[in-house]
Amino acid sequence: MKTNAVRLLDTLGVRHEVREYAVDPAALEAETVARKIGLPPEQVFKTLVARGDRNGVCLAVVAADMELDEKALARLTGDRKMELAPLKEVQPLTGYVRGGVTALACKREYPVFVDETVELFDAISVSAGARGMQIVLKPADYLAAVHGVVGDISRRKR
Repeated sequence: MKTNAVRLLDTLGVRHEVREYAVDPAALEAETVARKIGLPPEQVFKTLVARGDRNGVCLAVVAADMELDEKALARLTGDRKMELAPLKEVQPLTGYVRGGVTALACKREYPVFVDETVELFDAISVSAGARGMQIVLKPADYLAAVHGVVGDISRRKR
């Protein structure tokens, strides 16, 4: 099965690998996905939908073992305040369901902010736009495909 995210990478000529895994709707956390595809959690990136008080909706991409630092994201975006979008708004905004959200081939083109830890790896994994599918690719290729801005936007989970 090819998702729009995979088609986009094919169109851009970006080398990537698709890894599929069995989905448990009760365990959609990025750490679980990392285990299932055989990568450490710090190499698997999740895409979160956030909304700033000045600039509106954006996508924040952070490692599976981290959480979004809303204040740091607000500083990077020029907003005073930033909050995660309610789950009920994620699919209408992105076209993707929880566990399958990706900045690649999103319903609309939102600004994408990626945590700086992305640059520590030769390869990272992001959702392919469907539960049960991940794309492994070079961080630079991902950043170019999503027009990502890199910054310090995550913190250790509490």
